[in-house]
Formats: sequence, structure tokens, C-alpha cells
Amino acid sequence: MKKIINTNKAPAPLGPYNQAILAGNTLFVSGQIAIDPKTNQLISTGVEDEAEQVMLNLKAVLEAAGMTFDNVVKSSIFLNDMNDFAKINTIYGAHFDEATAPARETVEVSTLPKNVNVEISMIAVK
Repeated sequence: MKKIINTNKAPAPLGPYNQAILAGNTLFVSGQIAIDPKTNQLISTGVEDEAEQVMLNLKAVLEAAGMTFDNVVKSSIFLNDMNDFAKINTIYGAHFDEATAPARETVEVSTLPKNVNVEISMIAVK
């Protein structure tokens, strides 16, 4: 059985999907981009600002499911330019304890929704 997780503290989905699905004790968080849920506007003031908004959006979805970044076991980071890896890695890393950080992959893709620079999805376990 699955439970739909949606919160107005993260951007509304851009298509036929939900912000997250809780299946048993496992939360599958859809990829988040840098949309500010308060204004519904895309953050476009730089890759670091985008990455921070993405992490805030992910945090809001995790909290809606009663979880935190400590529950995250896997992250997927999608970049439109691998040259931004160090900048985004710094922002991402600030939200985790390095000793218990989740598994992760980071890949460069040709295009992301709304032509953003970064999208991140996560899997968390309660």
C-alpha cells in the first residue's frame, strides 16, 4: 500500500506525479528543482541559490512525511553542467553529516525541467 505525500511547503508537481510516495517505511521523493513554493517562481540567481532552494524543497517533503535528511539513504543529483559539481556538492553536503551521508550518484544531463541547473531526488527510510 502506498501513501501520497504532498505539502504546500514545496512546489506543486509540474505533471502527473506527487512530491513523494511512502511505501511501507520507504519514502520515494520526486526530483525537486529550484521553485520557491511561496512565490511559485523559479530561482535563477545562480547555481548555489538553486541548489539551496532544491534542498529546502526536499527538506519540506521529508518533513511532511515525518522524516529528516538523517532518514535519507540514497540521493540522485542531476546537473546540466558537471563544472558546477563542487558548488552544488558544498550546498548539498551542508545538509548531511559526512560520516552518515547517504549513497549518491551525480550525473550530467543535457536538459532539466524549466532549463534549471540542478534537480535532486531522494529515497528515505523511517
